[in-house]
Amino acid sequence: MQELSFGEKVIEFNRNLDYKGKLPEGFKVVNPYLDNPETMQVMQQFYTKFYNDRNSRKFILGINPSRHGAGVTGVPFTDTKRLESECGIAMQSAHTHEISSVYMYDMIRKFGGVQPFYEQFYINSPFPLAIVQQTKARNWVNANYYDDPRLFEMVKEFMISSIKEHISLGLDTTEVYILGKKNEKFIQKLNQEAKLFESIKTLEHPRYIQQYKSKEKQLYLDKYILTLNRAY
Repeated sequence: MQELSFGEKVIEFNRNLDYKGKLPEGFKVVNPYLDNPETMQVMQQFYTKFYNDRNSRKFILGINPSRHGAGVTGVPFTDTKRLESECGIAMQSAHTHEISSVYMYDMIRKFGGVQPFYEQFYINSPFPLAIVQQTKARNWVNANYYDDPRLFEMVKEFMISSIKEHISLGLDTTEVYILGKKNEKFIQKLNQEAKLFESIKTLEHPRYIQQYKSKEKQLYLDKYILTLNRAY
């Protein structure tokens, strides 16, 4: 039997993705693959289009998907606008704009475009599903896995197991690229415990750059390109 392609392994991983563990009161996990059948379809199209090979890739780790990015499209750091304009995959049932996605695709264009970028890199998150938290006004807003110490402790084992599964897809573990300084502190803890990666390189998170450092965006784009180009 022929070995599955990298993309087929990712699709299989996402199909079986489910968090059944505990969460602190006021937190909820959002699984886009269960909530919207089209998410499953466009995710499959994406990984079939860009990962239809058995090559090893470098791993870029975000925090956890946002409700407007991968929480809708199933593709990390990709809102529906960039899924269509950059990746050529249209989504009919949802239309989203996500600021991290704007930055990532500006960077990917600077790198040389989606084809060469996704041939070399795979992006996901230590907690691969969206997390939301209820506010006092009873609205649900994006949350990070490290926003509450109890939350981190409850999802920690799931994150280690999820990262190990990702590595088994065919990822190079000599170096991992972490997005976000705070994220890095927690990945370091997981790495010490589970010995996942030999070396960790940290880059500022796209949301932070777009929100607080937009005037210096060009410098951050250059830093990303320089860091990622050194991967090879």
